[in-house]
Amino acid sequence: MATTIAVRPGEEFDKERVELYLRSHLQGLPLEALQVEEFSEGHSNLTYLLTCGPWQGVLRRPPLGPVAPKAHDMKREFQVLQAVRPHVAAAPQPLLYCDNLDVLGAPFYVMEFVNGVVVDTQWPASFLDTADARRQASMAMVDTLAAIHSVNPDSPQIAAIGRGTGYMQRQVEGWIRRHQMAQTDEEMPEVETIGRWLLHHVPKDSATALIHNDFKLNNVVFAPGHPDRIVGVVDWEMATVGDPLSDLAITLSYWAEPNDLPALSRGLGEVTAQPGFMTRDELIHRYAIVTGRDVTQMKFYLTFAYFKAAGICRQIYYRWWRGQTGDERFEKLGLLAKGLLQVAMIHTQ
Repeated sequence: MATTIAVRPGEEFDKERVELYLRSHLQGLPLEALQVEEFSEGHSNLTYLLTCGPWQGVLRRPPLGPVAPKAHDMKREFQVLQAVRPHVAAAPQPLLYCDNLDVLGAPFYVMEFVNGVVVDTQWPASFLDTADARRQASMAMVDTLAAIHSVNPDSPQIAAIGRGTGYMQRQVEGWIRRHQMAQTDEEMPEVETIGRWLLHHVPKDSATALIHNDFKLNNVVFAPGHPDRIVGVVDWEMATVGDPLSDLAITLSYWAEPNDLPALSRGLGEVTAQPGFMTRDELIHRYAIVTGRDVTQMKFYLTFAYFKAAGICRQIYYRWWRGQTGDERFEKLGLLAKGLLQVAMIHTQ
């Protein structure tokens, strides 16, 4: 399962007040007192494990301090889960949303906790330590992503969470602006060069699908003892209707291989560089076979994925640089952003 820790200093909340709210809105909550831990991973929303006797749930709230406009919208994320859950069984069941700031100090929502195995920086000891097991996990990742992309984007629930048409043009323009808004005292001239290249190479015709937008190993939950079966897909905060190849590229941007540049092998985790994991090219090939989609323009999508990942790192680092958060993990993200921009530059050649 995902690693939990004691709640970090400054990220606590009034546990008794939250417990009273939960008991008034969730039927059948056990009588045992509420216990709260914090998930150790993640750099975006704050995520907590709630335990009440045998019952467990997950609470998500925005990060502390000022955040980017339209980011960390708890109501939208809750509504996305409501829309997605009937179509994607692996999505957690949303339980309640609260916008009463007197309860927690910020909007939050609670969803079911999906118990299982999460692959993060190390291959889990509960799985067989074999190349075949790691290949099974690779195929499960591709096949699960393909299944998400097979959901009808025109169904009323799904269509309501995104515009679809013109998605990549909006994304490129939007991430150029976000890079500019996250400018610190360190110049990154690569942003302008990559931005121009992306604007010039936006595909004229692209498919539309339900996309997760952050589909990576530590955002899926495997069945205990079964690296071939994914039972949970979490962190739907950026899900929308858009280009499925951009979703695939984001997965690939977190997928390290042996001999990668440091920004990929160390910055985004290197567990997938272990023997047995499929290569990025193999993942693309498998996706093309399963979905029948044309993947000949993956160079553009990979360039954008690294550009976007760099932008996310810069946004978080900017908050640390401005003193809006004291989380020491964020200090190194400026350097990681520069490394990711260098990777994106290579893809433009």
